[in-house]
Amino acid sequence: MTQAAPAESAFPGTHWLWRSQKIYYVRAGHNPHRPPLLLIHGFGASTDHWRKNIAELSQHFEVWAIDLLGFGRSQKPNWTYNGDLWRDQLHDFITEHIRRPTVLAGNSLGGYAALCTAGERPESVAGVILLNSAGAFSDTTPLGSGSVNPLQKLVRDGIQVLLKQSWANRLLFESVRRKSRIRQTLLQVYTNKAAVTDRLVEEIYAPSCDPGAPQVFATIFTTRQGKTVDALLQSMTCPLLVLWGQNDPWMNAPSRSAKFRQYYPGLTEHFLDAGHCPHDDRPELVNPVIQNWLMAL
Repeated sequence: MTQAAPAESAFPGTHWLWRSQKIYYVRAGHNPHRPPLLLIHGFGASTDHWRKNIAELSQHFEVWAIDLLGFGRSQKPNWTYNGDLWRDQLHDFITEHIRRPTVLAGNSLGGYAALCTAGERPESVAGVILLNSAGAFSDTTPLGSGSVNPLQKLVRDGIQVLLKQSWANRLLFESVRRKSRIRQTLLQVYTNKAAVTDRLVEEIYAPSCDPGAPQVFATIFTTRQGKTVDALLQSMTCPLLVLWGQNDPWMNAPSRSAKFRQYYPGLTEHFLDAGHCPHDDRPELVNPVIQNWLMAL
């Protein structure tokens, strides 16, 4: 397999060795008087996806961003990928490098990883910011698109069985990682179409050429992901800011919002004119909300 060169990072980082695997992270800014901020990307993304946020937020806060194991410039071993793995990665990173309770900001899959850490490793977490967070409630699908009916369950289970076949996983993986498909998907989930640039496409495509990437893809879609969001929320006590890109075609933001408010009524919430990745889609809307909320902690 030809390995693509990763796009040059706007904020060069370094690697941390965790469980004998290289983990990539970025650090910018300094403010000992406010909690640090750790940015956690979504599925298929990386620290690069936060460059528009790091540039502004690091002027006021100590900002970190990390590539979850299996993504970005981090290694991609043939392991079982789920919320428990990323919870431990984030907790250990905070313990070893940041060394004080940290605000976790996560988009999509990264939001679920942040919830797992806050719910089960609360000593590491000073607050949580969720941006169109993934993760299933007890009665919904992982992206929160509504209750699972028997037909949906049959299709989902059938896909999981299929993906366990190496030939089927390879075919699907090669299809979804094509640059044309990546661009098409981004245009569907971004409100600001001008934000879908060649650079963004390359940043998502390049890690898919790494050894192990197809296996990561397969295991994420065939492995039980961990505790439900409602269970995690019920074990959390830290401040919670929830941002919704209300134009997200992958999730019903109003319905999912109601679920979050049901289980965590003390949250702060904003609906934004953005899609599934509001931080990169409309950073001019997201950055001030995050900054103001962090200043008030």
